[in-house]
Amino acid sequence: MTSSLVETVDIKAPVAVAWSLWSDVSRWPVFLSHVQRVDRLDERRFAWQLSLPGADKSFVAELSEVVQGERIAWKTTAGVHHAGVVTFHRLDDESSRVTLQIEYDPQGFVEHLGALTNLDSVLANYDLGEFQKLAERSADGSL
Repeated sequence: MTSSLVETVDIKAPVAVAWSLWSDVSRWPVFLSHVQRVDRLDERRFAWQLSLPGADKSFVAELSEVVQGERIAWKTTAGVHHAGVVTFHRLDDESSRVTLQIEYDPQGFVEHLGALTNLDSVLANYDLGEFQKLAERSADGSL
């Protein structure tokens, strides 16, 4: 059973600010609550360490598409099935919309429960809210 989610947040920051923050993988643990660390292996591959309720996971994902200022897509290369894309949309000169889409295969009871109860969607919403705060602080110069 594959599970998927789509979440969106509007941010009072230009696309360039949102893009800059998200495209810097070293910042992901700051706003993605379940990501403990992401290490760049080469230009396209990253080692992820996740801490989820009831399970810690490690896997390698590669960037499958990068369109400057518009989208970043990734997929796992081994182990767990996980793929995602984040897109950046200009609303006006000072605001943008960020949309996160994730597809994964839940493994074990806790992940199946998360998929069934939309807990994964709640987590994604929380993480996008953290990203929104970071982007808005960056845009107004208080970061």
